[in-house]
Amino acid sequence: MQVDLKLDEEQRQIVAMVRELAQERIAPFAAEWDEREEFPWPVVEAYREAGLFALAFPETYGGVGASAVTQVLVVEELAKVDATAAIILAVQWLGALPILVAGSEAQKARYLPKLASGEWLAAMALTEPEAGSDVAGLQARAVRVDGGYRLTGQKKFISHGAIADVLTTFARTGGPGAKGLSAFIVEKGAPGVRVGRIERKLGLRASNTAEILFDDCFVPERHRIGEEGEGFSIAMRTLDRSRPAVAAQALGIAEGAFAAALQYAQERRAFGQEIARFQAIQFMLADMAMGIEAARGLVYRAAHLVEEEGRGGGRLTTANRYSAMAKCFASDVAMQVTIDAVQILGGYGYIRDFPVERFMRDAKITQIYEGTNQIQRIIIARSYLDLAPGP
Repeated sequence: MQVDLKLDEEQRQIVAMVRELAQERIAPFAAEWDEREEFPWPVVEAYREAGLFALAFPETYGGVGASAVTQVLVVEELAKVDATAAIILAVQWLGALPILVAGSEAQKARYLPKLASGEWLAAMALTEPEAGSDVAGLQARAVRVDGGYRLTGQKKFISHGAIADVLTTFARTGGPGAKGLSAFIVEKGAPGVRVGRIERKLGLRASNTAEILFDDCFVPERHRIGEEGEGFSIAMRTLDRSRPAVAAQALGIAEGAFAAALQYAQERRAFGQEIARFQAIQFMLADMAMGIEAARGLVYRAAHLVEEEGRGGGRLTTANRYSAMAKCFASDVAMQVTIDAVQILGGYGYIRDFPVERFMRDAKITQIYEGTNQIQRIIIARSYLDLAPGP
């Protein structure tokens, strides 16, 4: 199946608006936010003003109802200047997806309008110290009590965990394995919820990544998403749809690094000429460009398939395969392109006066979060071997 990569007029206008916003309100400050490890609240305000949070939400709940392709175009454009700024949108949409795919009408009416406007921020609390890729091995437990559940456990590496107003949280309500998991909505300030360690990271240093501790936290039954035992399915349906955004983030990082390396190669002189005239540099630039273009095709195709198959909130089939491919391939490309960009800049690439070292640090996480690339390869292989997608 071929995907027409031509943008319609609305998409061109959105991309142009986002590019201008990124250049004026993000690019000049990205290095400072990274250096200070300071969450960029001005970016959140800029997104609220521009209505960018609304893109992924249905019009019924105050959103724009933009296609999955439009969403990845926006994330890609933002990541060209700052991966942290890009992930603010991606995490908002990730945190809302469990409600979108499996929430009740009452839950959607309460939460989605505030998330679409950006008034509230969302996060998804899935990973635990001993259960990241192994979602079926989650140990946080929700014990049924009168009127709801008592939630106890520890979540780790939660993007925006300390600043989110809404946490879509996964915990064990039954026995071991995937069938024992359920999904819940936990609001900020609920008794028994505490923010633990704020992680100090190699990359995405301005992004808030937190440990969340639940200590006998009461969750009303009306805040359970779907039925008991559906948590694993909800998590997988969410990740099927969210991975193209991570792939788009990786693609944008690679494009930003390539642009910086290309400009430098044409300005830096050695041995009496621009270093871009040397075949060794040309080969590196060519490989970088080929990887980026190949990744772009996979990212857009995955987003298109998510759009086509994603209606109704069920588990995806072909789109699941291509979401895994796009995330895996684009993040591997981003890592290689940023390493090569640092190499082309030489000593200057290794210092913070130039953005490529930040791009390289930021690229690494795209190979790890929302399913490591080793897990993506398992998903891809199983999709061809007709093996079960999970435990």
